[in-house]
Formats: sequence, structure tokens, C-alpha cells
Amino acid sequence: MTAAVFFGCTFIAFGPAIALFVFTVSREPLRVIFLIAGAFFWLVSLLLSSLVWFISVQISDKNNPSQQKGLLIFGVVLSVLLQETFRFAYYKLLKKANEGLLTLSQEETMPISIKQLAYVSGLGFGFMSGAFSVVNILADSAGPGTVGIHGDSQHYFLSSAFMTMAIILLHMFWGVVFFDACEKQRWWAVAAVIVSHLTVSCLTFQNPEYVASLVPTYVIMFLMGVWAFYCAGGSLRNLKLCLTCTDKDFLLANHRAR
Repeated sequence: MTAAVFFGCTFIAFGPAIALFVFTVSREPLRVIFLIAGAFFWLVSLLLSSLVWFISVQISDKNNPSQQKGLLIFGVVLSVLLQETFRFAYYKLLKKANEGLLTLSQEETMPISIKQLAYVSGLGFGFMSGAFSVVNILADSAGPGTVGIHGDSQHYFLSSAFMTMAIILLHMFWGVVFFDACEKQRWWAVAAVIVSHLTVSCLTFQNPEYVASLVPTYVIMFLMGVWAFYCAGGSLRNLKLCLTCTDKDFLLANHRAR
């Protein structure tokens, strides 16, 4: 039973992201490189937030529950702000890198478009975020032990897996919207990404009331997914052509880097 829970939760959490990587990233070396670089930037943001958190805990009163709760909220907010700061820093770095690749390339167009960079970097952020969010939980799910034996929720592992999947996809959507907003200097959209990220992170404080955290998170994920779709150049016509496969030339043209 523990093996079934482990593999089931792993596939729920990482299945969509791995499928996206295999079918849209793995065949392009440049995309793989930028995905790994995006994951590295997320790791650096985690390192800095962990360092601040460690120092804050050491100098705080560990016997004061209200102070510890305040530190937890502070840590979440700081972590989100650092992640978005490093997303912006990565955007700036990618702009410079893309200009350099265009200079070295003999073609007139960029080897990889900014929209593709946004998607790949967001997926890299999501992979790392998801891995650090759920790896310890998956290790515990392998047993031994029985979830809920002391009256706690039996849906802990399943809820954690669905939350991780949402976070990974949200990072991908946030990346697309964030990069598009920076390109068009729509700072209100950048602020909307940061606010939605803070909202999703703070919703986890509702646990173990998993419905109160998962339902709003998936509503936000759906809305951000629609927004990212339109930011990436999508439309109802594109969606219809993709689902019906009625215009292959149109679809192939839209897969080329712009």
C-alpha cells in the first residue's frame, strides 16, 4: 500500500511537468540549458531565504508561539519576494544571453524566442520548487506507518501531491506572464504575479483544511493559465485548430521561434 501511495503521489505531482519536459523541452539543447539555469536561480533564492530564516529563528524566542508564527509568515513572504526577484534577474540575464546568441548566429531571427524562454524558465522554477516541496513527504509515504491513525486527515499525501502539481504549473504560468509583462513594461501585471504567488503560498496556512487551500489554488491556477495562454499569443482560433488538427501548416508556423 505504501508503494502505491508513493508512486501515485509522485506521478500526480510531477506527471504533467515531466510530460511537458519530454514533449516540449528535451529535444532542444538550448531549452534544456535554460531550464537548468532557471532551476539554479530558484535554488539561489531558496538559499538566501533559508539563510535569513535560520538567523531569524536563532535570535528569536523559541518559547513564544505568537513570535514563531509571525516568523513563519515572514519567512513565506520573504521567500516569495526573493523568488520573484530572482525571476526578474533571470529575465534580464536571458535578454542579454539571447542578444549574444543572435550576434553569434548566422540567422536573422533569435535561436529561441522570449516566449519560449519564459515557458522554459518557469518550468525550471516549478521543477525545483515542487521537488523541495514534496520530496520529504514522498519519502515518508514509502512507510512504515499509517496516515491518520491518530485522528489526522488521511488525505495528507494526496493533498500534498495535488498542491505540488499546482505549484509547478503555476510557476510555469507565472513565468510566461511575468516575462511578457517585463517585455511590455506592464508593471501592474508583474505586481499581479507577485500578489497571486503570495496568495497561493499563504493559502497553505489553511492546512489541514485541505479544501480551503486546494480549491482557491486551483482557481488561481486556471485563471493564470488562461492569462499565460493569451500572453503566449494564444487565441480561441489557435485552440480550436490545435484540438481539431485541421490546419497543420498553421500549427507548424506557430511552433517556429519568433
